[in-house]
Amino acid sequence: MSRDSMNIGSELRRTVRGRVLVPGDEGFETARTPWNLAVEQRVLAVVEAEDADDVAAVVGYAGLSGLGVSTQPSGHGASGDTEGTILLRTGRLRGLRVRPDERLARVGAGVSWGEVLTEASGHGLLGLAGSSPAPSVVGYTLGGGVSWFGRKYGFAADSVRSLDVVTADGARARVDADSDPELFWALRGGGGDFAVVTGMEFALYPAPHLYGGRTVWPADRADEVMAAFRETTAEAPEELTVWFSLIRFPPLPHVPEPLRGLSAVVADVTYLGDPEEGRALLHRFEKIGGRVADTRGPLPVAGLGGICAEPTDPGPGMFRGELLTRFDETVAAAVLDEVAGSGTVAPLAVAQLRHLGGALARPAAGGGACGHFEEEYLLGLLGVPFTPESGAAIGERQRAVSSALVPYTSGRKPFTNLGAGEKAANAFPGDVLARLRDVKRRRDPLGVLRSNYPVLDA
Repeated sequence: MSRDSMNIGSELRRTVRGRVLVPGDEGFETARTPWNLAVEQRVLAVVEAEDADDVAAVVGYAGLSGLGVSTQPSGHGASGDTEGTILLRTGRLRGLRVRPDERLARVGAGVSWGEVLTEASGHGLLGLAGSSPAPSVVGYTLGGGVSWFGRKYGFAADSVRSLDVVTADGARARVDADSDPELFWALRGGGGDFAVVTGMEFALYPAPHLYGGRTVWPADRADEVMAAFRETTAEAPEELTVWFSLIRFPPLPHVPEPLRGLSAVVADVTYLGDPEEGRALLHRFEKIGGRVADTRGPLPVAGLGGICAEPTDPGPGMFRGELLTRFDETVAAAVLDEVAGSGTVAPLAVAQLRHLGGALARPAAGGGACGHFEEEYLLGLLGVPFTPESGAAIGERQRAVSSALVPYTSGRKPFTNLGAGEKAANAFPGDVLARLRDVKRRRDPLGVLRSNYPVLDA
């Protein structure tokens, strides 16, 4: 451990109530590691904040010491751009309150979507969660938040009503559309570059009925399922969301026996409405034989994460996303050919098409920096790099697929889908990026706060 690290650790322990760890301390290696184990994070120290006062103290200390602060509840969106910073963990900020009469929830920075959905479900309400219950509400929402229900209600960031923050000078504040419209705009989809968010209040939505689940076929049915997906989404009401995936299920004990080791094609769905109406909207899929599994049915809001059954424990992952400018028969065939022309998605684990559109394609009144997507389909390519060699093969395959599909992609990425080597500039139109950079320069002139993908990174 260097002298600087020793000094920083000693000074931070006198400053905060939470646990402070520096290189050489027992537990430091675990504490600095993000949820995505494929990302290497080198930091000067880790502080596990007990409360918002600890957060303010760390930010104030960093500013006076000429240091940076990287904030993560868990590190689902970690990029590894943490060199020379204090890693501020906000996972212990645990408050959660649902006010059903107002259809509002307030959460601390460490609260996960699974916790919110469980609490809201008891009141017949839902939040704009994504495919996994594990990410924090705050981290997901700062990047915009593309939900199962975004087609109906837009980005999660646009449902935010207020934010509890610590600004770059270490001051605590509550910001909303009236008190600080500039910062309120930037934090709703622009990432964590402008303030540390310690709490958030956001809208919930009625869910008297919810239908959903996953249907699985062997991979040789991919052409039929793709056709059903394309035709269904072309006329889908905003209450219906369908995702198409090609998946190479691992031969591991936690995978159900019928799927273990299977190369498969999958349709995942949610429908905000009567289950019989939802099933009728999916009639094209009903005609495809040979299904291996079908979990569709009435769905409790708290069970939303069970549709895709994504891992909730830390693990390695490499993701690349591409927004498609159109999705006709030609594009659908090109996606299938480039992703699985050899009959398998290997070395990838998942190639997924998400139907966007609806409210996600419309500018929201008073909306945040996330803006809207004119593109109506998102292609995601996921690999699990257990070794450096497999990581290299996954990266090469992702680049090859993206390159081949350039005629059909816009080049823009959702902020929360940015991957290794990509930058904030990939996520925003030029005018939005310029505005975010202006906010950053004025709100954090010393560069104390460093998000996963800094807006000033050229």
